[in-house]
Parts: sequence; C-alpha cells; structure tokens
Amino acid sequence: MSGSSKITGWADSKTGEFKRGQSAFRNFISKKPGAEFPPEKGRYHLYVSYACPWAHRTLIARKLKGLEEIIPYTSVHWHMQEKGWRFATTDEKLPGEHVGPDPIHPEYTHLRDIYFAVDPEYKGRFTVPTLYDIKQKKIVSNESSEILRMFYTEFDNIIPEEYKKVDLFPQHLQKEIESTNDWTYNDINNGVYKSGFASTQNAYESAITPLFASLARVESHLASQSHPYYFGNTITEADIRLFTTIVRFDPVYVQHFKCNIRDIRSGFPAIHRWVRYLYWNVPAFHDTTQFEHIKRHYTRSHTQINPPSITPVGPLPDILPENEEVEAVKAVMAAMGGKN
Repeated sequence: MSGSSKITGWADSKTGEFKRGQSAFRNFISKKPGAEFPPEKGRYHLYVSYACPWAHRTLIARKLKGLEEIIPYTSVHWHMQEKGWRFATTDEKLPGEHVGPDPIHPEYTHLRDIYFAVDPEYKGRFTVPTLYDIKQKKIVSNESSEILRMFYTEFDNIIPEEYKKVDLFPQHLQKEIESTNDWTYNDINNGVYKSGFASTQNAYESAITPLFASLARVESHLASQSHPYYFGNTITEADIRLFTTIVRFDPVYVQHFKCNIRDIRSGFPAIHRWVRYLYWNVPAFHDTTQFEHIKRHYTRSHTQINPPSITPVGPLPDILPENEEVEAVKAVMAAMGGKN
C-alpha cells in the first residue's frame, strides 16, 4: 500500500461514493487429488476480526461445520489504525476467544506483516478474513464468500459424520440463494458501508434509499415464512450472510453510518424476530458475536466519521431477548390487543 493512501480513505474523491476494493488472494482449498491447497487438519490458520462482518461470516460457518479442531483462528485487536489491523498484546484483556499475538508468527505486530512476508511488493489492503497456509507460507484467500464455500464441503472427508450432513448451500436452494446474495450484498451488506462512508449528500442518498428498500424486501420475505430461518427450517448461507450485517445494525450502523430511517428493533418486526432467534438459539451465531469489538472498532477506528472517537452507550441492550420488545412496540402490541 502506498505511503500516500490513508487506510480509511475509501470514498471516491470526485463522486464521494464508497468503492470496495477487490480481494487480492483468490486460491481455493480443494479435496480434489493434486490440489495445491488440500484439506488437512492444522495446516491452515484463519485471521479474523470480531468487529468485521465479512470475517464474522467465516467464524459462523467454521463452527456450524465443526471445523474448530481443523482450522484454528486468531482475532486481531478491534482498533484499526494507519498500519491496519494489529494483533493484541499479551497484557491486553479483550473479550472473545483467541484475541492475542499471532501464534504462527509471534514476532509480527500487524496483519500486514503476513501480507508482506508472502509478497514484499504487495500494494493492496490488509483485510480480514485471511486464510493462511502454514505449510507453504502462502495466503490462500482473503475473500470471505469463497472461504465460506471452502468450509462448506472441502473438509467433509476429515470431519465427523454429523457435520458432513450440515448443508449450508443445498442444491435445491442454490439458485434462490445466489439471487438473494446478489441484491443483499449490493444493497444491504455493502449498502451500509456505501451510506456510512459517502462523502457527499448525493452519494449518501443514493445508497440509503436502496438499503431500506431491500430491508423492506427482506422483511416481507421473512414475514411470509413459518419457519425460523431465511429459507425454511434449516440454516443456509443466506442466514449467515445477512446476520452479520443485521446484528450490527442497531448498535452501530444506525448512528455511525447514518442508516437511521428506521432501526431493526422497532421498524422491522420479522427481521428482528429472525436475528434474535439465530443469536439466542444457535451457538455458532451467538458465540462469534462480540459487541465490544464491534462498537469500539467502528466508532474509534473511523476517525473521518467520528473524529473524537466517542462510542455511544446505546442502544441498550445490544440485542434484545426474544421475549422483550422496545417500549414503542409494546405500546402498539397492547393497542392492537385491545382491539381484538
């Protein structure tokens, strides 16, 4: 990365629009004979941030597929500064598992050190998730959507039978999932960033309108479902990819990214019901969500948005229990109940 580019300077200087960079490493772990990156226990290390929704996806899939003993991971510190993500030191006590120095390269202080060791001339961004091959000292991939697909199937020959049966991308739903992924990514997952990092009013409004139109589309879909998941009675990729944005929406995106037309807890009852069901009932979603990392990262790393780095206290709680609602929703429910 050139010395002149600011790591958080992501808006186009002319249009004010946020432009997400392309992932630089796009290799694939494969169980096919002769693959450069075959599935092996302990061969790969996953670098993540609990703050990052893209990295969060991979932690959820890793747990759902029973890969905890196959692929270890390290979470970086939540504070991203000019050198990018850094590793926490041994004396820093942060919530969440595996938040500390890099166990593979204990002398490294930043994620970028791995990138430069792999390619001394590397010019891109230092992103999470990063899937690293310890044996070959290579980065396999830093593209979350492709790491997800590797985790779904490529380790099935070395995991217990119960996890082989977990199908997060079932064939009969693949067309629907891919179609949903397209607009969910563009308008929601990336839409909150396009809204938040916009540096002109026009760029902001061009992003916020499709974001809330697509949230309304999700709301309508989930309201029509009789099962708890996005596509019926089993968890799929659609749940994973949407959850990591929605669980951050009220605590961060409403205020920090100015996504404040409506919040989830009072404005989208079906989405609110869905996200809480996943969080409170499925350990892969609950155990990988760390609100302290999430709130502090966004509010204290993005100084172009929040110069004094003040982290708002609310909303409280970060996510409501399944059987509780905010006061405005309670009032509406009471009023509706009184008319029956």
